[in-house]
Amino acid sequence: MKIAIPNWQGRVSPVFDVARDVLLVDVVDGLAQARTAVRMSEDDIRARVKTMVDLSVDVLICGAISRPLEMAVWLAGIEVFPQTRGSVEQVLAAFVSGNLNQDKFIMPGCCGLRRRSRGRGSRNGQGRAWQGKGGGENAKR
Repeated sequence: MKIAIPNWQGRVSPVFDVARDVLLVDVVDGLAQARTAVRMSEDDIRARVKTMVDLSVDVLICGAISRPLEMAVWLAGIEVFPQTRGSVEQVLAAFVSGNLNQDKFIMPGCCGLRRRSRGRGSRNGQGRAWQGKGGGENAKR
């Protein structure tokens, strides 16, 4: 599985729509393997989504994201975990261990309604919901 996390000074970038640096991490059997830093220069929604698809991203973990961009990423088959904050390394470790639902990773002011993952989930198109504030279940991968 390939995870994309927009990175700003070692933290999850606060707004994905304008984030320039993205960390790509290959996760195999619950362990972070190869890491690649990618520069995104696209501001156009279609171009940004195309880049994510071309990079074979499975999961996007990000801070704030506009609804049009979130929906475009989701329609491209990429699972989206929005409204996430914290250090990139802590967020990555929490996701891999199934603990990203902790309050310390939720952006301030997030009421939980958009704090649901959107995407293909276990590749069946159903997606997965967050535990905790958004309800649902965040299955380990």
